[in-house]
Amino acid sequence: MSELTYASYLSIEDLLCLQQPRSTPPEHDEMLFVVIHQVYELWFKQLLHELDKVKLDFTENRLFEAIHTFKRVRTIVKTLVGQLDILETMTPRSFSSFRDRLDKASGFQSYQFREFEFLLGYKRAEMVEYFEAGSMARQRLEKRLNEPSLTHHFYQFLEHYNVTIPTELMERPVAESSVANEQIQDGLVRLYDSHPELGILFELMTDFDEGIQEWRYRHVMLVKRTIGAKRGTGGSLGVDFLKRSLFFSVFSDLWAIRHRF
Repeated sequence: MSELTYASYLSIEDLLCLQQPRSTPPEHDEMLFVVIHQVYELWFKQLLHELDKVKLDFTENRLFEAIHTFKRVRTIVKTLVGQLDILETMTPRSFSSFRDRLDKASGFQSYQFREFEFLLGYKRAEMVEYFEAGSMARQRLEKRLNEPSLTHHFYQFLEHYNVTIPTELMERPVAESSVANEQIQDGLVRLYDSHPELGILFELMTDFDEGIQEWRYRHVMLVKRTIGAKRGTGGSLGVDFLKRSLFFSVFSDLWAIRHRF
């Protein structure tokens, strides 16, 4: 068996063969476009990996592990936002030079990002229909749609601290988006006061949530800056579609209690 090296461990040769710009003659900025989006997909994979762990941390009341992981995912989201600075160095004219080569390919088709939304509790069953029946992407999305979200596991965590979860939340279909609840908010305020260590976790969760909203806003502005009012690649609604989810809060109860401190 050959000796393990940096290149073989990370499959560097395979990795570097994955960037295949389609423009002929080559358009300089298409390589940047490909690399940035491939890196995004790798970060989405890591976020799914980390948040699946947080779900278990919540269920099993592993507070400090949840704190540690939320620090990590918060930092990853900040990195996602920072990568937009790089992409914004590409001008609308340079994007237009190869945009037609993308055919119907669109970031709208990122099934990992849809998984990420479903995992966080932003569930829109109609999004599954955009993926071919029987495909791996469709199967993964259907699984995420029909399993408890991170918010459901957060409720289990709160129960360890004697927060009563309302029946309407416990019986709410898992395929529906998470909603705010005043009883949960009352419990959170009490825990902020009685368990300062939980406050650390809750603020990290809020930081993470804010980071996602910042990324959504920056993404909307990037698309608006690059293609303006044009339809998105592949015929999607472009900026108008992205605006619909601009202010979705993952942990809406944590935002709802800000005025109570």
